[in-house]
Amino acid sequence: MQFLLLTAFLFCVGVYGVLARKNAVLVLMSVELILNSVNINLIALGVYRGFDQAVVGQVFALFVIAVAAAEVGIGLAIVLLIYRNRADIDLTQVDLMKG
Repeated sequence: MQFLLLTAFLFCVGVYGVLARKNAVLVLMSVELILNSVNINLIALGVYRGFDQAVVGQVFALFVIAVAAAEVGIGLAIVLLIYRNRADIDLTQVDLMKG
């Protein structure tokens, strides 16, 4: 039960970070926080359901970790390109790069 409360808290903090921050690096960190809370949730619910489901939860958590690694690589590349072009990583100014 305490793991589910922890994951709910981490998920809410991550969503707040995505919605409230203007800095792209902090938004990426908040997305990672959300994905880590999902991993904890998958493993905790897998253990709660039994041994067979625990393995399934751990496998899904590994897939989420792989997706998170790819997201960090692509996200940081995008942030670096924005920084090179604008010398700022404020997300409110990104729409000016259209066209």
